[in-house]
Amino acid sequence: MSWSVYRAGKGAVQGDDDTEAAVRELSVVGVRVELPSNQPIVLLREVEGDRYLPIWIGAVEATAIAYEQQGVKPARPLTHDLLRDVLTALQAPLRAVEITELKENVFYADLLLGDGVRVSARPSDSIALALRVGAPIRCAEQVLSEAGIVIPDEQEDEVEKFREFLEQVRPEDFAG
Repeated sequence: MSWSVYRAGKGAVQGDDDTEAAVRELSVVGVRVELPSNQPIVLLREVEGDRYLPIWIGAVEATAIAYEQQGVKPARPLTHDLLRDVLTALQAPLRAVEITELKENVFYADLLLGDGVRVSARPSDSIALALRVGAPIRCAEQVLSEAGIVIPDEQEDEVEKFREFLEQVRPEDFAG
């Protein structure tokens, strides 16, 4: 699949068309390093549901997400800060990000900009940008059905431990 930029029909960005029922809003639980591979993952949770969506990401994106969640402000802007500033300067607000599909174990996402413009992006970059501007993170129901996981009640303690870990982890822990 190639990346793309296209203009959707009126209403596509605001979600008042027929696609609204096909997407679910997610929140970011946090990032962590999966052992023994040392591969960072971002864990998302369905806002109005009980499914989690783990996405394996790069170290740079994990750091960017962790920085934003922890309120760390680097001396110079990171790439995602730069993109936020460019969108602001161009008066092209980020309305939402949407994880659109999963093909051959690769997730795809779109940035939903003002006036119906969609820009193809990696989910990790999309999430880092959404956190910076306060935009909602959405996921296609089909993707959640395929890749989402429900954590049984006995594993809720593990999720709580994961949240505690996230409160203590430092962005430097994700540096390559």
